[in-house]
Amino acid sequence: MTALFALATSLMWGLADFGGGLLTRRLNALTVVVVSQSLAALVLGVIVVATGGLQEAGPQLWFAVAAGVVGPAAMLCFYRALALGPMGVVSPLGSIGTVLVPLGVGIVAGERPGLLQAAGMVVAVIGVLLAGGPRISGASVARQTIVLTLVSALGFGAVMALIAEASTTVTGLFLALFVQRLCNVAVGGAALYVTVRRGTPALPEGGFAALRGSLPALAFIGIADVAANGTYAVAAQNGPVTMAAVLASLYPVVTALAALGLLKERMRAIQTAGASLALVGTVLLAAGS
Repeated sequence: MTALFALATSLMWGLADFGGGLLTRRLNALTVVVVSQSLAALVLGVIVVATGGLQEAGPQLWFAVAAGVVGPAAMLCFYRALALGPMGVVSPLGSIGTVLVPLGVGIVAGERPGLLQAAGMVVAVIGVLLAGGPRISGASVARQTIVLTLVSALGFGAVMALIAEASTTVTGLFLALFVQRLCNVAVGGAALYVTVRRGTPALPEGGFAALRGSLPALAFIGIADVAANGTYAVAAQNGPVTMAAVLASLYPVVTALAALGLLKERMRAIQTAGASLALVGTVLLAAGS
């Protein structure tokens, strides 16, 4: 049961990342964030009311507010990176922070990494260096793409650490995620307003009609992300957390396969090796937790 739900988490996170990156190639990245998170907030609101999650409200929700402030910036950087560079490189690098940052928080709190985690850190760093595709021959991944990806990875890791502090039960988790999504929409909406005032259009060519055609895909991104959080919570509560974390961290494979199959994306051998090492490093970090 744990393996099944954890793999479902990987599938949904991977497809949501692929969809977000694909939409950002033709829509304003902030528009993708705001609309998808608004739809996710609607779904979470229904879940919170249905499960009585409002009774879980307390001071710990300030951690969810903080996650909601950090989240839009991380998503914006990640979607831009997915739109600019090869998804097979960006997605594995973006997954590192979801394990590395919580681990760093634990180290600050007095925990010490085990052998697997130390090995994972080394492997992940080597993967990051190789994934950029050093200019041995041919084109490398743009520095901007790598920087955006690593910033998003740190942001996603911070969000995971903050959400972990915001809830201790499944119903509390959904309430924390609901609060986070509301803050995502507020912060992302404010940023979108500023960019529009500066002359960047919020809507694609064709206006609302063109955006309306993308609503099913935007809804899928938001709802898949919510569902993945739910399946991960179930996986972690019904079996070894280590197994759940490791299998859930495989979502970059889904993104890379989707890019390979649907976009016919190709990477140089050194980029493939780097992305693979980054993924292996993430798995080792999760396995040692």
